[in-house]
Amino acid sequence: MSLNSLKPAANSTHYKKRVGRGQGSGNGKTAGRGNKGQRARTGYSIKRGFEGGQQPLQRRLPKIGFTSKIVKPYVINVDKNRAVAELSEITLDSIRTVHKVALSVLKVKLIGVNAKELSSKIKDENVVFSGKEK
Repeated sequence: MSLNSLKPAANSTHYKKRVGRGQGSGNGKTAGRGNKGQRARTGYSIKRGFEGGQQPLQRRLPKIGFTSKIVKPYVINVDKNRAVAELSEITLDSIRTVHKVALSVLKVKLIGVNAKELSSKIKDENVVFSGKEK
């Protein structure tokens, strides 16, 4: 098959409509744009979401959908939950054995009066306690 015989498939191409070429064509004078108005003008393009001066839908609805990238820790009060305080080594996995913590939790913060005393037992960087170390 030679390159000269390559043609588009039957009925796959269309002629471009030639508008504004006289009254006899059926698309003369206003070229199918109607009479006057913004849409009849040259260079007209509508803005996305424009509703003819009415407040657009995206401005009428409230803003939603923000998700903070900061991971907030799951807080456990060691004064109320003595089982965590009695662990020999405090890691995220050992906390899960004595306290119900979801698998989606990545950080744990220990709070309470006795939280500072547990700082020597903490062996995981994802487990922190409230207050500053001495």
